[in-house]
Amino acid sequence: MLYTRKGDSGTTKTFGCDQRISKSSAIAEALGSLDEINSFLGLCKVKAGQTDFSVGLDDPFESVVDWVQQNLFIIQAELAGAEKVINEDKVKRLENLTDSIEKELPPITSFFVSGGTELGALFDTARTIARRAERRVVQVNEESEKKLGEYTLPYLNRLSSLLYALARLSNHKSGITEEPPTYN
Repeated sequence: MLYTRKGDSGTTKTFGCDQRISKSSAIAEALGSLDEINSFLGLCKVKAGQTDFSVGLDDPFESVVDWVQQNLFIIQAELAGAEKVINEDKVKRLENLTDSIEKELPPITSFFVSGGTELGALFDTARTIARRAERRVVQVNEESEKKLGEYTLPYLNRLSSLLYALARLSNHKSGITEEPPTYN
């Protein structure tokens, strides 16, 4: 059954918790934001699958995105109370992927107007959603008695950098020159 009616009063419950919490609580907001970025990355993955773009020689965009989505489920599970945590290797892989992409791109000399290609614009949007999810998770970490794993916040922080790099690389591989803002 897709509905239980238990949340009709504005409450929900998390993994392993018998107590109901408000759907407007920090934890519900964080879980919802993580769900939102994960769902939006599904759109990025579908669009990336229509290209032959890869990071380096052997990491197709769509498999990178799928890997990120799987890791977001770990973070959601951790927030909900499961014994799951992001490890240091996952943060290092995000850094390695981002570093790999950066080597293929011209240096950053200013901010850039989002757009260029549809895939680039999708990754830029994903970056902003990821930043919001990060802010919500930081709030939960600050307000909660149970602190998150050591690598959860670094992972979320690096994620937006990877998504920015993927947006830039999408445009670059399509021959699109990045447009700086004019501030007019």
